[in-house]
Amino acid sequence: MFIERLLPLARGSLATVMEDAPLSQAAGLLATRSDLVVVCSRPGRLTGVITRTDIVRHVAAHATAGAETALSVMTRDVVLCQGNDTVRAAWERMKPRRLKNIPVVEAESRPVGVLHARDLLQVLLEDSEDEEAMLRDYVMGIGYR
Repeated sequence: MFIERLLPLARGSLATVMEDAPLSQAAGLLATRSDLVVVCSRPGRLTGVITRTDIVRHVAAHATAGAETALSVMTRDVVLCQGNDTVRAAWERMKPRRLKNIPVVEAESRPVGVLHARDLLQVLLEDSEDEEAMLRDYVMGIGYR
């Protein structure tokens, strides 16, 4: 299965801020509606992401989260996927870094959604169950007469 089939789900999880947005705006989104905030440049391209962990690290190091912008706190090395990637490929990118979320982008790195690991794992589980059922039917000769 390709990521593009999960885009309606991913679009519902997308939360974005501009690079010059106050950090408090990203913190508000993290507190109320998302696990991951996508940071965009003025043309709307993804330039980084902010998680709760990013904000906690920043506050711990600087004892403040007042006047900073999203750009000053965001993670720049972003693991992402596109609609034409397979679910398995997206999962294989997330797994080594133990990520909970992955942004979905279209051309020119424009964000279109965010997928949670549980969504990808649910699809992978369903696929493996389907494969198991087909293999069982094949071995038992069901449908082959």
